Amino acid sequence: MVKEVTMSATAEIRPTKASHPKAMGTTQRSAELRTCPVCADSMIAAESSAFLADNVVSYLWTCDTCGYGFVTNHKVTKAARNG
Repeated sequence: MVKEVTMSATAEIRPTKASHPKAMGTTQRSAELRTCPVCADSMIAAESSAFLADNVVSYLWTCDTCGYGFVTNHKVTKAARNG
């Protein structure tokens, strides 16, 4: 049995950009931290995430300092395999 869980939040949807350079055939993560658009404090990790249709992952971000919340969406693509 699958239980549906809802999450109530007021959030702005913000665009994301792919900034994962490839080096030596592997993907590296960017060292930049996301910052709150209101107070500019660093944000380490999303509060929650959800896999949506069409290979899209939605992330809910909430600033620990000012409480501002927003959502980012990221399109998931298959990585190329070597060999």
